[in-house]
Amino acid sequence: MAVVASVFLVLAGLIHVYIFVLESLRWRHPATWKIFGLTSQADADTTAPLAYNQGFYNLFLAVGVVLGVILYWAGAVPAGAAIALFAGLSMVLAAAVLISTGRRNLRSASIQGLAPLIGVVTLIIALVS
Repeated sequence: MAVVASVFLVLAGLIHVYIFVLESLRWRHPATWKIFGLTSQADADTTAPLAYNQGFYNLFLAVGVVLGVILYWAGAVPAGAAIALFAGLSMVLAAAVLISTGRRNLRSASIQGLAPLIGVVTLIIALVS
């Protein structure tokens, strides 16, 4: 189960790195702001500082799950598991918050929340087995 957990947690990390790239590096590109439901360059320009900040939150969560997995497999199981669980649960809870903002965000929340949810659940199973 630890291998399955690691795969899903690293996948969650990669998804969150991709979100970082969109929000912090490519926000003002029309193809990107359309993904997030913006309708004009002016809207993208206005919200760019918020997106830039949010992107870094996603990057830090990605670093957390990947670092946790690395530490886990390097033999620091308690520390690695704690970091991976904290970062993974943060991703899951952020997805839950996104769903709470409206059903239109269900797809986005699933993309950002499903992999860490599977990773967290399987890691907990691995730890108690």
